[in-house]
Amino acid sequence: MRARVTLATWLGLTLVALLASAHAEAAEIKVLSTVGMQPATPELFAQFEAATGHRVVVTYGLAAVLKTKFLEGAPADVLILTAPIIDDLTKQGKVVTDSKKDVARSGVGVAVKAGAPKPDIGTPETLKAAVLAAKSVGYSREGASGVAFARVLERLGIADQVRAKYKDTGTKAGEMLAAGEIDLAAAQIPELMAVPGVEVVGPLPAELQTVTIFSVGLATGVPEPGAANALIEFLSGPRATPVYKAKGLGG
Repeated sequence: MRARVTLATWLGLTLVALLASAHAEAAEIKVLSTVGMQPATPELFAQFEAATGHRVVVTYGLAAVLKTKFLEGAPADVLILTAPIIDDLTKQGKVVTDSKKDVARSGVGVAVKAGAPKPDIGTPETLKAAVLAAKSVGYSREGASGVAFARVLERLGIADQVRAKYKDTGTKAGEMLAAGEIDLAAAQIPELMAVPGVEVVGPLPAELQTVTIFSVGLATGVPEPGAANALIEFLSGPRATPVYKAKGLGG
């Protein structure tokens, strides 16, 4: 019994020492994150900060826009963007090779304002009819989901018809829907789920669906990357998985 108590005490003191060391070396980690991950990241950042004492300073935006800002000099230690963008930045020498980790994924969904009738979008033909029947349709011109939905409209042969009633939502598809500024929105499903006053009708039909993979990576040139690497490990580790799932971001 004495040996067990001694071992437990030693383990407890070791843990306290490690935490004290982590807090003594607390760092500020600058993050550029796609809004596609925003339903989950605030909770995960809070957990990480509580466990390590590090501070996460995050800027959210469309992945393509953040890529441009980063290349133009916006400071970042960790990037949370779509997988193809992280791959491209790695090729350009802007993200550390082998630091990339795929952490979550999302499909494109269609939503309406809460209380509004939910159209049938289960097949390409019913989706086509629903989009044509809507008075206004919103999606992001530059976001991954918006680019994917624009391709869907082309495939359905209704791009020209939708153009007259289209509104660019930027990062606010759900908010514009809830405010009554648009009647039908297409965006990443987790983004739509996170907005009060919005009801997700469902994902795009399987044959039209585009799944976006979100990845994290370490920016090159970070002088002391220990804290940034710790955040990447946390976001790609087992403690993060339940949060992603709860927010609609499949692992």
